[in-house]
Amino acid sequence: MLASKLKRLMSQSFCTRPSILASQHMRQQDNLHLLPSKHLAQMASNRFFDIHQLGSKAAIEKERARLTDEMNRGYFADMAELNKHGGKVAVANKVIIPATVAMKFPDLEVISSDGKTAKLPIHLSKDVADADKSSVLKASLLCLTFRANSQAMVNSWSMPFIEAFSKSKSVHIYEVSFIDSWLLCRNPIKRLLLWTMKKPNHDESKDTLQKQMVYSFGDHYYFRKELKIMNLLTGYIFLLDKFGRIRWQGFGFASQDELSSLLACTSLLLEEE
Repeated sequence: MLASKLKRLMSQSFCTRPSILASQHMRQQDNLHLLPSKHLAQMASNRFFDIHQLGSKAAIEKERARLTDEMNRGYFADMAELNKHGGKVAVANKVIIPATVAMKFPDLEVISSDGKTAKLPIHLSKDVADADKSSVLKASLLCLTFRANSQAMVNSWSMPFIEAFSKSKSVHIYEVSFIDSWLLCRNPIKRLLLWTMKKPNHDESKDTLQKQMVYSFGDHYYFRKELKIMNLLTGYIFLLDKFGRIRWQGFGFASQDELSSLLACTSLLLEEE
């Protein structure tokens, strides 16, 4: 009889233990949801450190710095800034940036709606023969958008630019849309998205400057850091020379004075040897 009772108690103990552990796990999960996002990020960073403590300490510190940066800057901060100055995060250059101090635009892989990939900026290589240099672009305008609301800002620059240099074969203009959503970057969704963006075929003069629409998928954090891009709700405009160097830049909506500056600087680039 005693042995039977002991057996029954042990059986109950083994049956209830998983449910107790599951209950404890659920309570821990609930507690995690109650923690502020900063604490969650810190915990994630600590776990990362524990697992990779034998790895690169520099890489770990870099990742921690990124977590802190992204937590300190978000959509509401961007919106507050946008409401304050309408996306004009800085004043556009009034004069062209000298080539000797101009920063090179970071390499960026893009894809067009027809699936063709390219790398921007397109620039002159030092090993190009003199005979080929006449066909190389002398100026490129890159219009960057990270959110749909900045489309009107980009148009305020690109449309007058196209009108001014419509007959020039030495100028290109690219509109780059950045897509960082994890879901939209998955291949099936990505292909569907590019297909929906594909324009119908229509007759366009090859002698007329056309805006080339391209897309960049994935994580752009370090690309943005290099260009000091903070607010994702505004538009960014970069004028590059034939070597891919940034010679002028603008932000938000174009003013008439800023447009005049952009067109004048582009004309100067076309005259450079």
